[in-house]
Amino acid sequence: MDKRTVLVLGGGVGGLVAASVLRRELAPEDRVVLVERASKHTFWPSLLWLMSGSRKPEQVQRDLTPLVRRGIEVRHGAITEIDPEARRVVVDSERLTGDALVVALGADLVPDRVPGLAEVGGNFYTIDGAQQVYDQASRLHSGRLAVVVADVPFKCPAAPYEAAMLLEGLLRRRNVRDQVTVTIYAAEPVPMGVAGPEVSRGVVEFVQRHGIDYHPSTKLTRVDAPGKRLYFDTGAEAEFDVLAVVPPHAAPEVVRSSALAGPSGWIPMNPTTCETRFENVFAIGDVTTVSLKLGKPLPKAGVFAHGQAEAVAHTIAARLRGHGPEQPFEGHGECFIEMGGGMAGFARGNFYAEPTPRVQMYRAGRHWHAAKVAFERNWWRTWF
Repeated sequence: MDKRTVLVLGGGVGGLVAASVLRRELAPEDRVVLVERASKHTFWPSLLWLMSGSRKPEQVQRDLTPLVRRGIEVRHGAITEIDPEARRVVVDSERLTGDALVVALGADLVPDRVPGLAEVGGNFYTIDGAQQVYDQASRLHSGRLAVVVADVPFKCPAAPYEAAMLLEGLLRRRNVRDQVTVTIYAAEPVPMGVAGPEVSRGVVEFVQRHGIDYHPSTKLTRVDAPGKRLYFDTGAEAEFDVLAVVPPHAAPEVVRSSALAGPSGWIPMNPTTCETRFENVFAIGDVTTVSLKLGKPLPKAGVFAHGQAEAVAHTIAARLRGHGPEQPFEGHGECFIEMGGGMAGFARGNFYAEPTPRVQMYRAGRHWHAAKVAFERNWWRTWF
């Protein structure tokens, strides 16, 4: 039997799961090649804990070497070209071709789209950014802490609201909360709007219970970094001493310049098979766009990347083996909502339900925070 090759682009949640499941499902002689620029995998949900001081950088990352021991070929390098029709990519001038291709390249942060934002830093979507926010918040004794969602779409719909509550908790632990205002400015009209009004109301109630001011439908247009001043499309202005920001997001340039990209730059794909318009070329996770029946896109969240990766890996394995059922992705997702103080909320549901997603919000409690901690522990144990 001929040896088959599957190329998996990206070593985040989706790419890691897809490559691991493929290696388990395919014949030993088949190749699974994971292409990732970074040498380490970052568990993104833990960045909020890094930002609030309950994790160190080394606790939220793992070297990718264990994947090699499991039979996955890990190719480090920058992807400079994707030819989906030929299922071929160029990695640091080397051409790689596969029988199937999984694109899981995530979303890039593009702070330069807001004048002055790149000069401030302080995003909590990277190791360095989360550490910077923690360092600054740990030195703040009085003033203004602002959490800003600069634009939509962005990764992890709950993240900015969790960030505000966790930072508020950090200030309380330091006994300076009474001297610091905490404010959220969000470019979206409600938190986690796709999940429905019950979830949105619940998140707003969580935030307000912490004494956090909340300004929705407020898009960031400019930052005066030296003057520590924010400007919004509503005409409003605000001062800050510490900024924790969700920068604008975009599909990676190599995707936007390829035949995979749709008009928005993100990759359109079949919602259930995750296959693009090119045969045996699949796209999963944050790099994709899926329009739901209510007219809004499926949120960019790790839980969906994980589910899509499992489904796609089983489908590819079935096709390459020539037998077995293909596995659909059915739109189920869930989300922990960290609130600080050992408390968390939880929401779960079917985002592909029609005419609107059916998502249930559960009563917040310490058990959900414990479940989030267990989820983190299980992630490392399962995939590394």
